[in-house]
Amino acid sequence: MKNTTYLRRNWQIYALLMLPVIYFLIFKYGPMYGVQIAFKEFNFFEGIAGSEWVGLDIFREVFQSNDFFKALRNTLLLNLLDLIISFPAPLILAIMLYELRIIWFKKFAQTILYVPHFISWVIIGGIVLQVFGTESGFINNLLTGMGLDAIPFLSNKHYWLITYLLVGVWQSAGWGTILYLAALTGINKELFEAAEVDGAGRFKKIFHISLPGIKTTIATLLIINLGNMISIGFDRPFIVGNVAVRDYSEVLSTFVYRVGIESGQISLATAVGLFQALVGLIFLLGANYASKKLADESIL
Repeated sequence: MKNTTYLRRNWQIYALLMLPVIYFLIFKYGPMYGVQIAFKEFNFFEGIAGSEWVGLDIFREVFQSNDFFKALRNTLLLNLLDLIISFPAPLILAIMLYELRIIWFKKFAQTILYVPHFISWVIIGGIVLQVFGTESGFINNLLTGMGLDAIPFLSNKHYWLITYLLVGVWQSAGWGTILYLAALTGINKELFEAAEVDGAGRFKKIFHISLPGIKTTIATLLIINLGNMISIGFDRPFIVGNVAVRDYSEVLSTFVYRVGIESGQISLATAVGLFQALVGLIFLLGANYASKKLADESIL
């Protein structure tokens, strides 16, 4: 079939595809024009084009800042702990849900797990304060009512770290569970039936059929998570964090907000953002290369 005939018959598909392409061009590639601010002493009145070119001076200033390295350390530490604790949680939950045979309970459990993902971080911040607050939190009110000491969940660095990780697992596990469940339903049911005939138990079916059947999904999500090691969402550390634990809750995204928006140092914030993007790309490519070599799975 000639290209012109093919296009005449299927032009609607290409027309629909143009909408997301235009979106990415305008909102993803268009703003890249502003990256040059990282190499200029940005002046609001002269604009991007008129601002003075200073080369790598802004980056030298960034790398001489103790606050930057503190935010970088916290970002890597929180992401690493998230990877260790939050990454396996949805996989385990998905396998547990997949093994359930009582349909109504399975749907009920799925709903309970999915709902937190759709709750705004502002509302979650209020819930965290109501549950874990030192003076007014539900848990500490219960403890003090029993004659025990209150636990500083939000003001002590160790308790805050545990609270931060648990809140992250609670909020994000449902979304990951959806992805793994979708992958599990794609596994051929005849494999499980054949394994049962051969006398395989539940755990053998999980380790020899379920997990190998979704290894592509596991590898893809792991690569994406490793690629995001240097970047971190703004909402969670900003909402859950506070002044008492700022030395541990200050991450690159909140650092960029503080120096860029609150202090008006746009060039400095852009340089940090560009550094995040470049290092994140290196992490992503490295994880993709390692996954391809070790497990023959990759996304590029």
